[in-house]
Amino acid sequence: MSRVPVPVLITGANGFVGRALCAEAARLGFPVRGVTRHPCSLPRGIEGVALGDASAQTDWRFSLDRIQVVVHLAARAHVMRDRSRNPVDEFRRVNVDSTLNLARQAADAGIKRFVFVSSIGVNGLETAVGRSFSEKDLPQPHNAYAVSKWEAEQGLLGIAAESSMELVIIRPPLVYGPNAPGNFGLLMRWLQRGIPLPLGSIHNRRSLVALENLVDLIVTCLTHPAAANQTFLVSDGEDVSTSELLRRMGRAMGRPARLIPVPASWLKLAAAIVGKPDVAQRLCGSLQVDIEKTRRLLGWTPLISLDEGLRRAALAAE
Repeated sequence: MSRVPVPVLITGANGFVGRALCAEAARLGFPVRGVTRHPCSLPRGIEGVALGDASAQTDWRFSLDRIQVVVHLAARAHVMRDRSRNPVDEFRRVNVDSTLNLARQAADAGIKRFVFVSSIGVNGLETAVGRSFSEKDLPQPHNAYAVSKWEAEQGLLGIAAESSMELVIIRPPLVYGPNAPGNFGLLMRWLQRGIPLPLGSIHNRRSLVALENLVDLIVTCLTHPAAANQTFLVSDGEDVSTSELLRRMGRAMGRPARLIPVPASWLKLAAAIVGKPDVAQRLCGSLQVDIEKTRRLLGWTPLISLDEGLRRAALAAE
């Protein structure tokens, strides 16, 4: 499908996904305005706007001027050492109140489409092996972050229903790629150092999405007529166990993974003892997503394979 460039506002423009999206949208000819918390350098050709910490009181009028599509990436994500007095309220303040304030002003400004990058966590914590989450499932958000994304989705649906602004919701699983933060980046560093990992007997199935694939889907959703008022799941189209993922990461890095076969039940018990059951769940549990609707409705297929995504991530880590 041809992509007719329209002026786009991208929040979280200096983040892991934001920088890649700004660069790709600009490369394709979209006039891009990137919003960041603080003044910073953005990819060439991007108009930058620093708005500080967005809140329910932020005035977006200048940023929305001459814009047709908003992509909202900025969010409070998983916080490893949360020092907030009330983490749930803090997630809601940033991910719900701030998001809905932007959306209301966007609707009032006549913005044509609002693309909201949510989370597969809205669907739930895990799936049974062989079963995949779909956009039709009853949401079961499992933590404060996922609850805040779900509440934001519901508020956005209400705003879209009362205005002419189209809404697109995208729920990605773990996003990996060059210089990825979080658990993926940590695993790469461990593999690079040759650290033995007790993950050789994990037979789960997990969906991931390469940064390039997520960016390609977001760009598709900027203008695709069939994307209006839809929710899409996204992945690389291939599910792997944690053990297989590590082996393929090792091959991509030229450093074979040193995996010790420890039963998943032992790992879960050990994690529970030290108060980290969520870590064991992410490593041992299954989370698969069904992207059939995304393929069918948008004619979209993953731009690159899992192995190519891992190769690109490994090159950046050298």
